Amino acid sequence: MDRLFEAMERRLYGQQMNTRLLVAALLAGGHVLLEGVPGLGKTRMARTLAELTGGDYRRIQFTPDLMPGDITGTAVFHMHNSEFTTIKGPVFANVVLADEINRSGPKTQAALLEAMEERQVTIQGTTYRLPEPFLVIATQNPVEYEGTYPLPEAQLDRFLFKIVLDYPNEEAEVMILRRHVPFQEEREQPLAAAITPERIRVLQKQLSAVVVEDTLYAYIATLIRQTRESKRVRLGASPRAGIAVLMAARAWALLEGRTYVTPDDIKLVALPALRHRVLLTPQAELEGGTSDQLIQDILGTISVPR
Repeated sequence: MDRLFEAMERRLYGQQMNTRLLVAALLAGGHVLLEGVPGLGKTRMARTLAELTGGDYRRIQFTPDLMPGDITGTAVFHMHNSEFTTIKGPVFANVVLADEINRSGPKTQAALLEAMEERQVTIQGTTYRLPEPFLVIATQNPVEYEGTYPLPEAQLDRFLFKIVLDYPNEEAEVMILRRHVPFQEEREQPLAAAITPERIRVLQKQLSAVVVEDTLYAYIATLIRQTRESKRVRLGASPRAGIAVLMAARAWALLEGRTYVTPDDIKLVALPALRHRVLLTPQAELEGGTSDQLIQDILGTISVPR
């Protein structure tokens, strides 16, 4: 893990927290939605993780004319032998980058639902298992940008984290400029893998051994229920959201080298795990409220277990 993070930080400047959240999602078996304006390195982040974890990597560019079969695959009929041949789509990889996912319509976006939730794809009535580990990293521009389609709530709920990328600080931006060489990005050699898919699968199985005290289960449940009871909320977090917080906290504890979860682990992962699952009322939005602020307010009012 230390080698993995060191290698990621050498290519991704000023993104230490986001890269750790990305790896935590991988260990927790979840998927990640990266949101940010163009040019912040969302695609580079996904490609770097894929290279360093040693798995297969595929990139799907979402466009308005993209069809579901372009993602999952299709069956082709051959006239000479009257047989079908299955051609698997780019979703059959360990790390799948769904680039600018909100530039395609809802039907195409929904093609990823079965893959993300069930870890399988059905093509012409035949079900195929996806490789393990399997991680979808979807990027999107902010919804107010032209040519975007808001992701439906059912699709958003499939993402373990929503990570919002901001502009780098001055130090990181200077480093980006210093390291830039014209046309260098196209010639960059793939990074040597710092960890193998087999080792990732072993670490994923170890999550069940990370201890969670009963008081922390109650702490997570209170947090989730408070999102539903707030008058500022139109749609609160579901029980699946609570499971997401629990799995993410376990993964974060494992990354920190611990075999137990602390309240600070839960606080840290709560924001990226819940911000896309909590929808505010129109009145709260008009008053300038955000789901991030609501979650922080709730965390500030709940008593922390000792």
